[in-house]
Amino acid sequence: MAAQLHSPIMIANRRTVIWYGFTIFLSSAILLVLEIVAGRIIAPYVGVSIYSWTSIIGVILAGLSLGNWIGGHWADRGAGERAVGIVLLLAALFSVISLLALQLIAPILQARELDLISSSFLYVLAMFFMPAVLLGIVTPVLTTQALRLDSRTGHIVGRMHALAAMGSILGTFITGYWLVQFFGTRMVVLGSAACLALLALPFLRHIRWSLATALAALALGTVALTHHRGGFANPCQWESNYFCLRVVDHSRPEYGQAKALVLDHLLHGINHVSRPELLISPYVHGIDEIVRVHFSPQPDAPLRYFFAGGGAYTQPRAVRAMYPEARITVAELDPQVTRVAEQALFFDSSDVEIIHRDARAVLQSGSQQYDVIVTDVFHDISVPYHMVTREFAQAVWRSLTGGGLYLINIVDIFPDARLVKSLVKTLQTEFSHVDVWLDQIPGSIQRVTYILTAQNTQPLPELILAQHGYKRQWLRINQPLLAAGTDIQLLPLLTDDFVPVERLLSSLLFSSKGL
Repeated sequence: MAAQLHSPIMIANRRTVIWYGFTIFLSSAILLVLEIVAGRIIAPYVGVSIYSWTSIIGVILAGLSLGNWIGGHWADRGAGERAVGIVLLLAALFSVISLLALQLIAPILQARELDLISSSFLYVLAMFFMPAVLLGIVTPVLTTQALRLDSRTGHIVGRMHALAAMGSILGTFITGYWLVQFFGTRMVVLGSAACLALLALPFLRHIRWSLATALAALALGTVALTHHRGGFANPCQWESNYFCLRVVDHSRPEYGQAKALVLDHLLHGINHVSRPELLISPYVHGIDEIVRVHFSPQPDAPLRYFFAGGGAYTQPRAVRAMYPEARITVAELDPQVTRVAEQALFFDSSDVEIIHRDARAVLQSGSQQYDVIVTDVFHDISVPYHMVTREFAQAVWRSLTGGGLYLINIVDIFPDARLVKSLVKTLQTEFSHVDVWLDQIPGSIQRVTYILTAQNTQPLPELILAQHGYKRQWLRINQPLLAAGTDIQLLPLLTDDFVPVERLLSSLLFSSKGL
């Protein structure tokens, strides 16, 4: 018996089973690499939200399930190593084709002005469904092959499933923590394709020369076509754990030279090259003017500012220029955003306290109090849930001085802004005066950027006129907003336990206005 266990055939079989297990492990890891990268690749087109990630996970799981089903049937009909090699090579090709597919479908989907959910689903379906199907075939075929070499059914099936799971875990962690930051999305996709092609080679060692030549020609043609159509060009100038970042020229005849920061698909701030006090975006300008009115008759008194979110650092930069005595603290989660603002957006951070942590964690763990707290962390319609809840409002209240002011900008539909109304309802549990502001009243249903203010001193006026910069005005719209559409009493109070942001924003999510 011992001699049989150590026979050359048994040893060879064990080595083969190990190789099968390694292939399952690595192919599963690569599938998760592609899944994580998918979120970053489509972010410049649809942003990052629970719906984009739902599309990614759902489509890839559907492809994987279909691949497992096909692979099981194919294995019962005699599929062997050569089949696995061809499948791996095709998966490599379709991984490259995903970048080509993006270049082909992006103009079509953008022209059709589809809603966020439909767009997210179609992007992922076109790009990553086929790689998922093909990689799903590998595990059942190789598990069946392994059982022909080792009859311990439970041992082999359990080992192969465990290796697939461990590969998925590895792919998730190395992509999120390392690969994207150091190599960028396109290089990660190309590297994944190269790994799949190399993994395929041992399984194709016995194929005919003509077939090998045809497959090599197909691979080279795919790469060349993708390069020709710009599939390898990364729209991001920088990539971080959180965003695809670009700085674009935003110069205009009316104000001169300026640059803007684009995070994923959203223009996030505009900085004038030589006039930091010129606040081009109406909501940024509005925040400054409301602060001026709130603290009159001494608007220039040295105030302590806390900014939840830095972005382009437009407002901290303006505050530093207009109020040199002000003390400014910024909690910006992404260090890369800060570096880009310093390198490309004319921001001098030398006398600004910058904390690269979550803003809520900073407020909850600190003992400092501020005169002004500004929340500017809402990335388009991607809302950090933990920063709209009653618990966060309590943290803000504790961090404000007695006469302090809390300001928020947030995107919602007009006129039935359900998220804004729920946020008003939530803030009213902690603050005596909660107001909603717009620089102009839209004439039709559309998405707008609202300013919300909360404080416990005196009511602000109904109308605020700009005291500097552009001639603008901001209207307090509490009454008309609350009178339109959904009754505020029917909307939820937002808490850490229940914060249905996506449901409240459904009018944007299911409309092209959301993009």
